[in-house]
Amino acid sequence: MKTGSNSAVCGLKMQKSASIPYLDKPPALDGSMVGDVGFDPLWVSSALPDAGWIKYLREAEIKHGRVAMLAAAGAIAQDLFQFKGTDTLVGVAKMTGAHDALLKLENSGSAKVTTMHQMLLWIGIIELCSAPVIAQMWKGETDREPGDYAFDPLGFSKNPAAAATYKLKEIKNGRLAMIGIGGMVHHYILTGKGPVQFISQIPNYKSCIAHENSALTIKMLAPIGNIMPKIC
Repeated sequence: MKTGSNSAVCGLKMQKSASIPYLDKPPALDGSMVGDVGFDPLWVSSALPDAGWIKYLREAEIKHGRVAMLAAAGAIAQDLFQFKGTDTLVGVAKMTGAHDALLKLENSGSAKVTTMHQMLLWIGIIELCSAPVIAQMWKGETDREPGDYAFDPLGFSKNPAAAATYKLKEIKNGRLAMIGIGGMVHHYILTGKGPVQFISQIPNYKSCIAHENSALTIKMLAPIGNIMPKIC
């Protein structure tokens, strides 16, 4: 194997990954997708049977990125605003705490609270409606791009150059949001504080936590004992 910008594998020269320059770029990532920088250190893309799988994974990445951007914005909004009526249902709970509080109300038999059931219903309908076009794309029956639902009420895609820029921004912000909301949820489980509240109290955020430890947290800490800060 030669050293340098390329490597010789089975007589073929392999390009280096733009994201990890000392690793070879998987051949399945040809740079045709927006945001493709050859990041696949485990070569998952090369283990897939056909290109339809790569399109399916890109569809999943875009969908999760969009959901994560909404979730991150919602997590921040919970710290800045309190919408009318939420205090009577979940009190000061946020994020996973609000989820648990609403689920507890529904499981108690309250006919006035069906938030989680409605979310499951409408999200399920959206998934069912989008499944056929995703399946057709997967099988190569259409030239549809992953994540394209022809939803552009403001006409951002009329200018091809601008559309390409927006697509790249969506991928990058979606990837960042997936990491960001993961961190926000992690901080909330540990401290009971939303992202804005958490940041505003650094470096003294460990002084107390704003909620009782969840059953999952207690179970995870069982082998080493409770190392969580005291309850507020």
